[in-house]
Amino acid sequence: MIFVVAPDSFKGSLSAVAVANAMEQGILSIFPEAQVRKVPIADGGEGTVEALVTATGGQMISERVLGPLGTPVQAFWGILGDGETAVIEMAAASGLTLVPPDQRNPRHTTTYGTGQLMKAALNQGIRKLVIGIGGSATNDGGVGMAQALGIKFLDAAGKELPFGGSALSNLSTIDMTDADPRLAEATILVACDVDNPLCGEKGASAVYGPQKGATREMITELDAALNHYARIACEITGKDIANHPGAGAAGGLGAGLLFFTNAQLKPGVEIVLNATNFADIVKQADLLITGEGCTDFQTAFGKAPVGVAKIAKQANVPTVCLSGGLGNGYQSVTQHGIDALMSIVPRPMTLNECIESAADLIREATSRLCRLIAVGRSLSPNK
Repeated sequence: MIFVVAPDSFKGSLSAVAVANAMEQGILSIFPEAQVRKVPIADGGEGTVEALVTATGGQMISERVLGPLGTPVQAFWGILGDGETAVIEMAAASGLTLVPPDQRNPRHTTTYGTGQLMKAALNQGIRKLVIGIGGSATNDGGVGMAQALGIKFLDAAGKELPFGGSALSNLSTIDMTDADPRLAEATILVACDVDNPLCGEKGASAVYGPQKGATREMITELDAALNHYARIACEITGKDIANHPGAGAAGGLGAGLLFFTNAQLKPGVEIVLNATNFADIVKQADLLITGEGCTDFQTAFGKAPVGVAKIAKQANVPTVCLSGGLGNGYQSVTQHGIDALMSIVPRPMTLNECIESAADLIREATSRLCRLIAVGRSLSPNK
């Protein structure tokens, strides 16, 4: 038999790569002669680089950059197996996990390090970039990213603005004279799974600011600063994108990429599946096994398990989803390509127990699934 395993991460527990490895162990414990193709899936947030590099046989590259607080951090990016595509997750350079809870203040955090990762890829001669923009600590409209690539943001006195979203209220003009010319040659795909505009009640500051440490007063200040920035950036670039779906993603990094590069924003799962040639891989399978930390009604709205299941359905390959938990409305996913579901939890357990034992639980659940498949194969349709 040929199995394709294409799980998302079990967030807070295991990466997609670790989940795929556990599934493979479970399959081979029952079907030792089976062929297993692992295609770990990500949506643009943490784990995207690892998932794509692993699935394509690429390489990881370590890079010293400025973190969201403007101090050095050790980040990373990847080159896919084709040798021509870079994959970057902004969380590695500008992510919320890089800021201690007591220092979270989106008035001052910057995306400069994300721009440095982009520049590192350009320095390697790469002109196709996949950028995941989930998990940010920032609210600077992507200005830090643009600063790292040579674009100057000036106040009325002609001085460059300091890092951070609040400084944008003093923006007077944008000087693109020294913008990295290689940006014009680059194809940039942005993995973005939200449709928030840049400003307003559904914008970057109002919706995502609180989780980054913003108070109500900060939200008002930051939203006004982004609105001011958007007007000037529109005048300079000729691009009116403040209300473009996804412009507010990652504290407005979506907008910054749209303003200053030729970026296209697309669903993260779609980008990952295209980059791994998933449609061709799954055609060869007898069964697709996917999974995620919790499956509920939200899974049907484009999350990874449904994304892979829809492609498998086109190839007439059945799909089983193994989940850490089955939540409210999980049954709805059977209308979107998933044929069967199973929780990995075999008995009453606390959340901490599940997290600590996740790899074992996934391996054992995959073994149980394969035992059921073995029983089904032994049944005669005439009995």
